[in-house]
Amino acid sequence: MTPPAQPPVQPQPPAAPADFSINQMTVKQLTLPELVAACADFGIRGVGLWREPVREYGVEAAAKLVRDAGLTVTTLCRGGFLTAAAPAERARALADNRAAVDEAAALGTDTLVLVVGGLPPGDRDLPAARARVGTALAELAPHAAARGVRLAVEPLHPMYAADRSVVSTLTQALALAAPFPAERVGVCVDTYHLWWDDTVPDALVRAGAAGRLHAFQLADWTTPLPHGALTGRGRLGDGAVDFPRWRRLMAAAGYAGPVEVELFNEELWARDGREVLAETVRRYAEVCGPHAC
Repeated sequence: MTPPAQPPVQPQPPAAPADFSINQMTVKQLTLPELVAACADFGIRGVGLWREPVREYGVEAAAKLVRDAGLTVTTLCRGGFLTAAAPAERARALADNRAAVDEAAALGTDTLVLVVGGLPPGDRDLPAARARVGTALAELAPHAAARGVRLAVEPLHPMYAADRSVVSTLTQALALAAPFPAERVGVCVDTYHLWWDDTVPDALVRAGAAGRLHAFQLADWTTPLPHGALTGRGRLGDGAVDFPRWRRLMAAAGYAGPVEVELFNEELWARDGREVLAETVRRYAEVCGPHAC
């Protein structure tokens, strides 16, 4: 007689470190209620949210859901794409970013991550595109200040300079933030984008001294990169990034905030979301915990 099929074994909830935050994109296969429930089961206190699924669920409903679960929204991703030269396109981008600021405030997070945008079609003038980002920040900063939200400029790996971000280094991001009060405009540091840059340690010291380290995100760099490269973020410990060193650098620069794991990875998205979340917490403890640093 064939024994009855057994239900799949669910991963045991690991103990999440206090500073761990899960970025929603890492387990985007989970609905927002599923993610919130898994965070409660695993003892996760922080979550980084994305605008698209939050809007789909409803901003106010999402805010109540995470608030009632006792979760802290560590960041909202993302605003930005501020490089358009045409007046109508710039106006649309500014309006969308003001809406993003309002959404961040409604969700109770003080940090909106900005991916500033690449070159407009047919444009090859990187310095001019960066200058337009600075002009846009000057228009957005007062609205963000009124809503109690910080704008965190995220430098992206140079391979994205053409289509996603004309800001490729932490030094460039800090230069854009410099005209504004530190509590209004700062930077988001992501290991996936900056692990290769030997100027980062000095830039982190400057950013920390100025109070501009607003967010810290982790992903590993693995090769070969997949087609398109956008979904090439590796699981912690699978690639070339020295996470204990990054934790030491950030701590030395004065950063003591939450640490988000943000993975864009098709293979992870095809798996059970709770299993991926449990694995991510375990790997974070292994490569970023006190014993590792």
